[in-house]
Amino acid sequence: MEREVALITGASSGIGRELTRLFAENGFDLVLVARNEAALNEIASQLTAQYRVGVTVLPKDLSLPQAPEEIYDTLKEASIAVDVLVNSAGIQVYGALQDTETAEQLRLIQVNLVALTHLTMLFGHERMERGRGRILNIASTSAFSPTPLNAIYCATKGYVLSLSEAIAQDLEGTGVTVTCLCPGATETQFAKRAGIENIRLFQAFVMDAREVARAGYRSLMRGKTTVVPGLYNKILVSSVRLTPRRVVTRLGKQLMSRTT
Repeated sequence: MEREVALITGASSGIGRELTRLFAENGFDLVLVARNEAALNEIASQLTAQYRVGVTVLPKDLSLPQAPEEIYDTLKEASIAVDVLVNSAGIQVYGALQDTETAEQLRLIQVNLVALTHLTMLFGHERMERGRGRILNIASTSAFSPTPLNAIYCATKGYVLSLSEAIAQDLEGTGVTVTCLCPGATETQFAKRAGIENIRLFQAFVMDAREVARAGYRSLMRGKTTVVPGLYNKILVSSVRLTPRRVVTRLGKQLMSRTT
């Protein structure tokens, strides 16, 4: 029997990398997308050797508008049909809006929001035609609240959550499911690259990336629409929903403030 194929963006590190292993463990062939070609090739070699799965490496920069079409066209030419799309790629720009670079924020929007939407539409339409498939979008607990010092990042994650929940209903009955994973603080290189490993949020509770990936994978396979991993994160999200918005933004600024 032919194996199902999972396309994973942001596959070179963090939650995305952990998801590559989970899919390989469960017998999926993989398409790995990230900018770091060397890291992707290393992961591909490891997964091929350990799990005997097929791995296609596509080094692409999703901040470039043409990248999603290039990914789709490359796979179509290679006759690789994607059964599961995992939108894990994301970047973050820390700081008050007036203190950040416009070009970097626009790049963030392109990766976190535009590329994710483009890939979802390209592969979502294809999956609908086949009558089956799964989409996993990675948002954040920050999707549930506006957060100073992280405003645009959180806004993009709010978009991802809203999009995912809405199209999950749009696609009901088509055979295609949509799941949105909303992790809180997670131990990855992502936080270090964004310069946020010393903020108060990361002093409170940090989950292991593999644990987060496992929660997302299980929920995807069960067809669950929204998942918030970890008891602390569930409590945080629930409290946000019951708290006045002005209070939420003030508390959000405190959590995003650096401790040193």
